[in-house]
Order: sequence, then C-alpha cells, then structure tokens
Amino acid sequence: MTSYKTIKQVAQDEFIVNKSRFIGYACPCETEEEALAFLKRIREKHRDATHNCYAYVIGANAGIMRYSDDGEPGGTAGLPMMEVLKNRGVVNCCVVVTRYFGGVLLGAGGLVRAYTHGCAIALDAAQVSVMEKSVRVLFDIPYPLWDKFNYALQSLPVILENTSFQASVDAALLIRERDQEVVCKKLQTLTDGKADYLPEEELFYPWPE
Repeated sequence: MTSYKTIKQVAQDEFIVNKSRFIGYACPCETEEEALAFLKRIREKHRDATHNCYAYVIGANAGIMRYSDDGEPGGTAGLPMMEVLKNRGVVNCCVVVTRYFGGVLLGAGGLVRAYTHGCAIALDAAQVSVMEKSVRVLFDIPYPLWDKFNYALQSLPVILENTSFQASVDAALLIRERDQEVVCKKLQTLTDGKADYLPEEELFYPWPE
C-alpha cells in the first residue's frame, strides 16, 4: 500500500433544511474502537438530538464498513453517508450526522439528500487528504545559497517543515517518496552540489487531495 485517502483532522459543519438542524462531524480513526469511541462522544454531546446517524470505514483496504440510520426510515441516512465515503474513497474515518427535528417531514428523498450533504460537508471541513509514503530529508545549505534554495522550494512538491540557522541553514523537507529522487537532484543541481542532504525518516503523511 503506497497511498490511501483519509481526513486530516476532526471537524464539523452544519446546515438547516425545513427547520431541521443537521450537524455533520468527521473524525480520523485507525481502529473500530476509535470510531465507536468518537460515536459515543457525539451521542453524549447530543443526547437530546432526534437522531445520531453514522458511517465509518476502517482499514487502508476498507476492511471494516459500518453504518446506522439510528431510527430514520431504512436506507435514508447511514447508507447514503456510506456512499459518500465510498465515492470519495475515504478510509480510516468516522462520520456522524446529528439531526434535531424541526417539525417538518422531509420525506425519504429529502432525508437522503440531507444526510448525503451532512456527510459531504463534514468531510470537506475535515480536509480529505492522501496519505502517501513520504520521506523527511534534512538539507544543510550554505548561507549565500539559502535565498535561492528557499525560492526554488515554492515550485517543488515539498513541504518545508522547519529551518534552523546555525553555521549554515538546516532545513527539514517532507517529500513524497515517489518525488524524492527528482527533487533532491534538482536542489543539488541548483546549489552546485553544495547543499548536503540526508534522508532522516520514512512516514505516511497527509498531502492535500
């Protein structure tokens, strides 16, 4: 497995339709226990809500998939939410859509649209990202070359994590594993081989979708 999609952070968003309030929550979860713990927190927070419907997918290969309508008519809440997760290709994620009934019936079609939208805005708020095999590379750059080096980073597929200004400039870069060779060669060429570098750590990192 070289990459998979998940969400970057816990987040929420909400909207109102026909006086019913819908609140969509999304949380990154690597185990089913984490997903159930998140669901429990939302249920406790909104114990006075009419419904707390959910869907979660666990495992980089989507090995565990669960959803619930929580009292809404069958197939109008949990399943539409699961379809959103599947269509976006998101895993290791739990979404809960809380509903406070406003007194106006939405009908089956209206419920499907509302829970689909609640799940989608929760994912957008949580920022869908691609977890890709990445490498943290440490560069040692002579001061006269730093401005040139830093400017070049703006057009390269890298993330500058931090810098330290000592006898020279130490810069930690995050680079996708598939880009590592090309990026390092470009930066070496740019500095006439005067910027030494050392791959420090391999990790999965959430890059923007």
